[in-house]
Amino acid sequence: MTAPIDLVHMRRAIEAAASVRRLTSPNPWVGCTIAAKDGSTFEGTTGPPGDHHAEIAALTAAGDNATGATLYTTLEPCAHHGRTPPCTDAIISAGIARVVVGVVDPDSNVAGLGIDRLRSAGVAVDVGVGAQDVEAQLLPYLTHRRTGRPFVILKMAASLDGRTAAPDGSSRWITSDAARSVVHELRADSDAVCVGAGTVRADDPALTVRHVDGKDPLRVVVGTAPADAKVHPCLEWSAGLDELLDHLGERGVVQLLVEGGAAVAASFHSQGLVDRYVIHLAPCLFGGSDAQPMFAGHGAPTIADVWRGRVASTRLVGGDLEVIVERS
Repeated sequence: MTAPIDLVHMRRAIEAAASVRRLTSPNPWVGCTIAAKDGSTFEGTTGPPGDHHAEIAALTAAGDNATGATLYTTLEPCAHHGRTPPCTDAIISAGIARVVVGVVDPDSNVAGLGIDRLRSAGVAVDVGVGAQDVEAQLLPYLTHRRTGRPFVILKMAASLDGRTAAPDGSSRWITSDAARSVVHELRADSDAVCVGAGTVRADDPALTVRHVDGKDPLRVVVGTAPADAKVHPCLEWSAGLDELLDHLGERGVVQLLVEGGAAVAASFHSQGLVDRYVIHLAPCLFGGSDAQPMFAGHGAPTIADVWRGRVASTRLVGGDLEVIVERS
């Protein structure tokens, strides 16, 4: 059984990791806590690419207090030379007695090698403490390392009867200011954002991060954007979506946000390429079948063919209902 104190320290590491979510990609956002023998604690987080890893930051903060201490890290420490030296070597040199790991790093350069290196040096290692919470926090990174493709989020806003625009094409604004701020949070968390050329022609979106702190994602247009569109500079894509995800994965895109329109949403959905659906439902009704739906084209022909997922969470955002659905 996991000791309660281990969960306390791992939760602190998870909270620390959350503070650097938008700074580390394509590297993982990792948190680390060191519990010294005298009861003092020290924390560290991963820096931007090329900067320190969380374990190094925590070791630096702990100094001589690291000797004989227990180190808690959300992700397995690296044992290879990348942009920075191996964290395992620093952990061993500091005299850490025990390392507690949330989840094993699926990156091919790590994948258990860090744990093996520590154990071979006489460091006690426990794996899986707080694993469910760490897995949820690092899911985009873990997906990228396991599949070579980004974690795909499909974001949609609709009325309660599932419509995204009036018959004349007008759609601004169905949802509230608060819901639109969430979209900017998703953009800030994502390395790339994707829309169809039809959406660019109809709405001319900039697809930048404006209402929250964060860098602008790579902008991807399925099709060709008009030369004067606000979305430029962007990646214009005319091949298949599988090829797009492979390309983005190779570019280090850990998370891709798909914002529509209906044709692009239907393509990602029908090909089984969506990992998470974020749907904002406004308390309004178009009240007819002539308003534009969330997905274009033909759907499931029978009830047996309907896609079914798992409701991960619901909450009120302003006056709207947010429903997050993931694969079951």
